[in-house]
Amino acid sequence: MRILMTGGAGCLGSNLIDRYLPKGHEILVIDNYATGKAGNLPPVEGLTVIEGSIVDQRLVDKAFDDFKPDVVIHSAAAYKDPVDWASDAETNVRGTINVGQAAQRLDVARLIHFQTALCYGRPDTVPIPVDHPTRPFTSYGISKTAGEQYLQMTGLPVVSLRLANVTGPRLAIGPIPTFYQRLKAGKSCFCSETVRDFLDMDDFFSLMDKALVPGAATGIFNVSTGEGHTIKDVFNAVVDYLGVTLDEPVPVVPPGDDDVPAVVLDPSETEKAFDWKAEIGFTETINRMLAWYDKHGVTDVFSHLAAPKS
Repeated sequence: MRILMTGGAGCLGSNLIDRYLPKGHEILVIDNYATGKAGNLPPVEGLTVIEGSIVDQRLVDKAFDDFKPDVVIHSAAAYKDPVDWASDAETNVRGTINVGQAAQRLDVARLIHFQTALCYGRPDTVPIPVDHPTRPFTSYGISKTAGEQYLQMTGLPVVSLRLANVTGPRLAIGPIPTFYQRLKAGKSCFCSETVRDFLDMDDFFSLMDKALVPGAATGIFNVSTGEGHTIKDVFNAVVDYLGVTLDEPVPVVPPGDDDVPAVVLDPSETEKAFDWKAEIGFTETINRMLAWYDKHGVTDVFSHLAAPKS
């Protein structure tokens, strides 16, 4: 296949490139390196990289027209500054429109879109079913949901994946790299009193392989193990892995105003639609991630949340 990927220098995109290039697919990436890293995209046969933003309609149109993709994987997103509504809207809404319109013009066979689980806002039930109302309340969640809603209106064969916390090489967001980095450096930590779901990259790969198949299901799908774990559970797993001895218990604090107490997705409809099920358990998922950090370290750590008030 000819795969056009936005945001290919990020965690999910770069891992998918590592998976699909050896299978003989040709891949073109558009990335402005706002959060992804150029070093994640080394020059290799079959990979073409365009440095630029999907907000640039002319750049997007030319990339599509020159490359003529069979499928699109839309991974690009702005999220790292929770008060920068303009940048989030430009990338997550306007940029998504540019990608969707170009995909329509070239009549691509499939468009895979990565969506945040924060689209549900503060849910009524947990695990959250895929038909739960969307009511995001942050810049990131609102803009990503607007982009998803636009794509559903294009008539394209869209697969929008509402993702759990996918863990794997180059992960640079969330509690796992934060705890690893700080505990290794002997720094203090705190845990928010929240619950999340964590999905190993290999389970994510197995679903992506099925989602890219021509004629496979389209629509909106939750991607998760369906199991929730507290952030304190994550902290404990990192402590156990590192063999750290704590001088005092880690503080557990209430979630911030822009946070959600529990985000655990119900993947049952996804399991039926794709004959797929996550197979890797929580402890193995965390330990695999930590073993990767042992070899490669932690560089940047981003967050879509505001810094806690002192």
